[in-house]
Amino acid sequence: QVQLVESGGGLVQAGGSLRLSCAASGSIRGIMHMAWYRQAPGKQRELVAVIPSDGVTGYADSVKGRFTISGDNAKNTVYLQMNSLKPEDTAVYYCNIDGRSESGYYNHWGQGTQVTVSS
Repeated sequence: QVQLVESGGGLVQAGGSLRLSCAASGSIRGIMHMAWYRQAPGKQRELVAVIPSDGVTGYADSVKGRFTISGDNAKNTVYLQMNSLKPEDTAVYYCNIDGRSESGYYNHWGQGTQVTVSS
C-alpha cells in the first residue's frame, strides 16, 4: 500500500520561505503527475503546482514566480519551494501523485501539512 508522507510545513512570517517535501513509501510505477494542492479554511481545495511526467511544470496564477515544484521520480519524492510567502498562502497543503500501473489507474494523496503565514 502506497503512502505519501509530507513534511516541511510550519509557521513563517510574510516574505519568508518554506520547502515542502512529499515522499512516497512503497513502489510507484507509471507516474503521470506529481502535484501540490492546498485548502484554506472555508475554501475548496485548489491546485497549486503540477509537474507531469514530461517535466513541464504548471502553476496557479497566485503563486507563479514565487513557488517552484520539482520531483525526483527515482526517489518518488516531490518538493514545493515556497518563497515570498503571503498571509493568503495560509492553508493545508496536500501532495498528490497519480499514474497508471499494471493494476490500473491510481491516485494517491498525502495527509496534508499546515502552512501558516503571519502578517
